[in-house]
Amino acid sequence: MRWTEQHSYRLIVWSLVGLLAMPLLATLLYSLSSSWGATLLPDGLTLRWYLALWSEPRFLAAFARSLLVCLAALALTVAVMLPLVLVAHTRWPWLDRLMQQLMLLPFAVPPVVGAVGLLQLYAGGPLPIVGTPWILIACFFTLAVPFLYQALATSIKALPLQDLLDAARLLGASTPVAFCRVVLPSLRNGLLAGCFISFSFLFGEFVFANLLVGTRFETLQVYLNNMRNHSGHYTSALVISYFLAILLLTWLANRLSRSAR
Repeated sequence: MRWTEQHSYRLIVWSLVGLLAMPLLATLLYSLSSSWGATLLPDGLTLRWYLALWSEPRFLAAFARSLLVCLAALALTVAVMLPLVLVAHTRWPWLDRLMQQLMLLPFAVPPVVGAVGLLQLYAGGPLPIVGTPWILIACFFTLAVPFLYQALATSIKALPLQDLLDAARLLGASTPVAFCRVVLPSLRNGLLAGCFISFSFLFGEFVFANLLVGTRFETLQVYLNNMRNHSGHYTSALVISYFLAILLLTWLANRLSRSAR
């Protein structure tokens, strides 16, 4: 078989995939080992660490808290960003330029600096919400805005938006009805992509969760940090479970995206 440029690209891609997968595979093997000393391979394989992990009420509670906070922040972000994107691309174009600049702020401010500022602002006064999930939801909202807004803005720029709205108005539909029945279904793929990227980022957020709420509202990443000295096998099982949850969400997002198309 003749060696072509396409085969070279495939070799490079698969080599990169194998290189990136090696630490994850090693973690998986360590989480399945009963003991692993000064040998190349573990002494035996067991599911004891996974059974202990998924029967631990503290882990299940931390996992549920992470899901709750991330989903609440995403719901708030979608409720705010959808009408904002529509208004910015139909009535006020200057708002889109402003949002493009504001989206850089969450990445320009280091997480530790932002968390310290939020602690000083909301530790007391009329709104003492430090240590509660409300400050975490509000903080996650600001982190999800750039991902979701950019995904929606990219999708809406690919649409003949004004033509769709004019056609809907000619058929007797109001602007809200046209947005819900015509524009929103066309933005479904971009919305799903933005939500999934945002969820993956928020689900792994540790700095804000640890500094703003800590063990008072223990999320999955805070729980992982607190259990780092418990057992290497146990924490490896926790890391693999985290990656499997993200992988499952990726698969669900792809299925929903295909159904939408």
